[in-house]
Amino acid sequence: TRFYSGSLKAAALGTAPFVAYGSSLMACCSKTICNGCAHANTIHQLEENLEESCPFCRHPAPDSDDETKKDLMKRIEVNDPSAMRHMGTCCHQEEDYGGAFEYYTKAAELGDATAHYLLSCMYHAGKGVRRDEKKKVYHLEEAAIGGNPFARNNLALSINTLED
Repeated sequence: TRFYSGSLKAAALGTAPFVAYGSSLMACCSKTICNGCAHANTIHQLEENLEESCPFCRHPAPDSDDETKKDLMKRIEVNDPSAMRHMGTCCHQEEDYGGAFEYYTKAAELGDATAHYLLSCMYHAGKGVRRDEKKKVYHLEEAAIGGNPFARNNLALSINTLED
């Protein structure tokens, strides 16, 4: 997983492909930025000879993935659900499904709709948890109520499948 790092060539961090296409999470403040805006910010900083920094909080860009992970852990320590969800995604991508479940659950308890969606995916696939249709639908409903468009779609498909 790539976090936002000091590299101008890699100004965007990797996010789950099914969560946010074309956007990045800034580990310093847990704000999401579209990759086009991140690129525009990088160009502005280059043109003005500014130090590379977060476009939201102006925190200096970390020099390594380790520094970025430290920034993300600071956000997790203050119960930032976006940071928890992102760390869960990192765990999931590394096939640490227990860690992913733990971080997604904490983020969902704090009201993160996307974390609910990701939990529903885990219950559907049975990765890190036992397959459970009721829990899958519960988390899809919570995510849909929270406005997650993927959850709304999957919930409709689940309901149609249950009715058939």
